[in-house]
Amino acid sequence: MKNKLIIALSALTLVLTSCKNNEENKMTDGLKNIDNKISSEIDHLKDTLKSKHENALGSDQFKKVTLAKKFITLDGNEKTFGTILTENKGKTIVIDIWASWCPDCIKGIPSIEEMQEQFPDAAYVFLSLDKTEEAWRTALEKYNLKGDHYYLNEKMSGEFGKSIDLDWIPRYIIVDKEGKIVDYKSIAADDKTFLFTLKKSEKKDQ
Repeated sequence: MKNKLIIALSALTLVLTSCKNNEENKMTDGLKNIDNKISSEIDHLKDTLKSKHENALGSDQFKKVTLAKKFITLDGNEKTFGTILTENKGKTIVIDIWASWCPDCIKGIPSIEEMQEQFPDAAYVFLSLDKTEEAWRTALEKYNLKGDHYYLNEKMSGEFGKSIDLDWIPRYIIVDKEGKIVDYKSIAADDKTFLFTLKKSEKKDQ
């Protein structure tokens, strides 16, 4: 009887130990997942800040070739990028480089609309790299984007794209009220660093 009791207690001890180990393993795995998520967020923030820092170390102005690039206006005329910026001088300018064939560009539209509600005094300039002018105009009617619209018949790898290091669209750029580039390379309209920079720029002179 005593031996049976000892065996039963030993078995119970093994079961409890196994359960404890399983719970500890689950907890450890959970903590690892949390650590991985935190590390991922930190890495993303580092990459974002690095791109801002790299731009700050370079130039806060666009290159001459960028400013000289001619875009097609809604009325069918041509206007240089430099003229577009000059026409919005004194305002914070949010530049959205997009195309209707780009899924991420379309997904970002609601965030742009929210941004426009939050920062109504900023100027919003949309630069389309659609495959055709017709596709661009069709997309404008479909999505009813508010802002200034221009079309460039070039690929991402074209002269304009190369001049601004364009490797992804959508691409968002912020030019502050003094005409300086303060956010050069964001790819999400709801990016926290991007929105913080926009808010900071809009608070100038207020």
